[in-house]
Amino acid sequence: MRRVLLIGIGAGDPEHLTVQAIKALNAVDVFFVVDKGETKQDLIRLRKEICDRYVEGRSYRMVEVRDPERSRSAAAYRSAVEDWRRRRADVYETLIQEELDEHGCGVLLVWGDPSLYDSTLAIVDEILARGNVEFEVEVVPGISSIQALAAKHRITLTQVGRPMQITTGRLLATGFPAEADDVVVMLDAECSFKQLVGDEREIDIYWGAYVGTEDELLVAGELSAVTDHIERIRSAARASKGWIMDSYLLRRRTL
Repeated sequence: MRRVLLIGIGAGDPEHLTVQAIKALNAVDVFFVVDKGETKQDLIRLRKEICDRYVEGRSYRMVEVRDPERSRSAAAYRSAVEDWRRRRADVYETLIQEELDEHGCGVLLVWGDPSLYDSTLAIVDEILARGNVEFEVEVVPGISSIQALAAKHRITLTQVGRPMQITTGRLLATGFPAEADDVVVMLDAECSFKQLVGDEREIDIYWGAYVGTEDELLVAGELSAVTDHIERIRSAARASKGWIMDSYLLRRRTL
């Protein structure tokens, strides 16, 4: 039966790959590479660098496919995501059927970890549910951007006896979660943290972009003191590269 591997490749440093991931790479016949457009060629280059570095003495093919565009309209967010996933499933299903023989092994290299704010697993499950093509799925975990961020700032993500919450910028915009003092925020295109300046309890932020790459940016400090700085360098970096991947930890000081 066909096999499809979902391998987490870390936050940007090729050395983030685990030994398990490297062994899995050396069993692959076809690498499926999703092209996200001209401004994100860095993401394709990293995947090719990983293959060149870690695949040894094995013949393989690399098949590139253009990623379907997704509507960024906030008003239609959920339906836009569902539509985008369906169209992505169409693309992946065709790749598996046409590019992978019935005993072949294909792989999707997933930025960070496949289990954290990534749609690949859900898309693969949808393909299997359709019943048009059969294949086995194996997930190889990777270092997430959250782990890399904490390591770079030399902090723990949790405090003793306190819960941590992982959320999105869209949800943070409604306010700091009441049930946690430590909040990791991902997918924040609007710098929603700036709405928390002036909170009744002081908040520290540990922010990072392109973590693990040569373009890495890190800022830490009291939120009210560094908000403007983060906004400026984030805007400049996005304008320069055409894209940005960032995340941050907000830590509310305990009373």
